[in-house]
Amino acid sequence: MKNNVFLLIAFLYSINCFAQETVEKRNRLSDSVIERFYVLRSDREMRNGPYKALFRRKTVIASGNYTNGKKTGIWNFYGTDGKLAQTFNYDSNSFSYVARLDTGSDLQFMFDEKLKKTDTVTRPLKIGEPYYGYIPYVTIFRLPFETFDVNTDLFDATVELLISPMGRLAEYKVHLVSPFYQYDHTINLDVNLFSDEDKTFVPATLNHKPILSRIIIKCSVTNNGLDFY
Repeated sequence: MKNNVFLLIAFLYSINCFAQETVEKRNRLSDSVIERFYVLRSDREMRNGPYKALFRRKTVIASGNYTNGKKTGIWNFYGTDGKLAQTFNYDSNSFSYVARLDTGSDLQFMFDEKLKKTDTVTRPLKIGEPYYGYIPYVTIFRLPFETFDVNTDLFDATVELLISPMGRLAEYKVHLVSPFYQYDHTINLDVNLFSDEDKTFVPATLNHKPILSRIIIKCSVTNNGLDFY
């Protein structure tokens, strides 16, 4: 009985310390996603504690934990339908679960190699698939023209990421097309605009050897730039 009382007191004390030492913050990652996390009261830039990213304020697309500004332990990532898509362990730097992508996904993959039926191929992987991990590549883009007299619904866009055999983001480009406006342009951005985390992938493989690959993200065009469909 005494042990149970001691454990209860210790638990309540830890909760009280957490409440005193951290404060909750919210941040908008995109037009559709907000993130909720905790920071140290003494350092409002230092994330520490539980983390969640929510699609349209109700569907969790990422959940995990920060320890002194670093992602630690098990993180789960979900599709916008709420189904678990990926589990990543930041302590061991390894995937423990990766779901197959839906054939109707807005994520597509291309290989420069000519593939044979007998080849064994794996696609490139990004931590946070199929949605959360790709937010930075969509939100960074800004349209190269003013939209006050333009119907952005008449545009189609695809983000193309070139991934090296070393698992690094080697090239970023956006293909922007509108037959109505007779507009067809490809815009390149410097990959150094992205953080090191956003430039890191698991490379695709061909017969167990890393190869060059491309990730294609189909996007809608908005007045602010790009968004997922």
